[in-house]
Amino acid sequence: VGDKVMVLARSGLWQEVVNVPVSQTFPMPEGMSFEEAAALLVNYITAYMILFDFGNLRPNQSVLIHMAAGGVGTAAIQLCKTVENVTIFGTASASKHEALRESGVAHPIDYHTLDFAEELRKVSPKGVDIVLDPLGGSNTSKAFHLLKPMGKLITYGVANLVTGQKRNLVAMAKTWWNQFSINALQLLHQNKAVCGYHLGYMDEEVELLRSVVAKLVNLYSQGKIKPKIDSVWPFDQVAEAMRHMQEKKNVGKVILVPEAPKEESKKAEN
Repeated sequence: VGDKVMVLARSGLWQEVVNVPVSQTFPMPEGMSFEEAAALLVNYITAYMILFDFGNLRPNQSVLIHMAAGGVGTAAIQLCKTVENVTIFGTASASKHEALRESGVAHPIDYHTLDFAEELRKVSPKGVDIVLDPLGGSNTSKAFHLLKPMGKLITYGVANLVTGQKRNLVAMAKTWWNQFSINALQLLHQNKAVCGYHLGYMDEEVELLRSVVAKLVNLYSQGKIKPKIDSVWPFDQVAEAMRHMQEKKNVGKVILVPEAPKEESKKAEN
């Protein structure tokens, strides 16, 4: 009782009071804010496991990070920087490229106006060692063909299913139709790996997740990683917060809190 903890749960956290099993709670490290704690677990566990457990990232390798300015993207960039001489390619809107360069992305690519595969090959004709793919559809196929021999594609989402404010059945059907598919024999000939990751289905892997969180807390305490908070919104502004993300204005995490910070409340009153 009274411990400051981070909580890992599949859903149900947009409320003031939550009940979770003790196995899904992790002590917050010294000096960490609640906002940082809210931004740490899902994004950094995902980024760590796809980069190191699946990707086996090593010095002098190259990585393509899609949606590099988002939560998992910013976490992955920071984790890449813990390994010596890793070259990072990152896709994001042009307005975010300066922030990406400052964070360590050597080659930002504007996927809205350019073909990311063509742009990447201009810099690295042989491709990359690891691709982190949250997009799905035809982009996954492009990413697979960008891999060097012994390269690894880790798919962990299907963001291409979401195209606007309302469900677009045509876009969903197109993404589903273009979904990447490959058989074992083709993999054998290509000398490449395809991995699938979904943190939401790791509920039973308590010891594995605890070991990953321990490593992340250690990296945080050493100052090697720090959750990037884009903005903090009270619950009564959740629609505006979602719109902020939907319009791709965020660099880092968008955080929800039950009430507006007291300083902001006072300003509003004045």
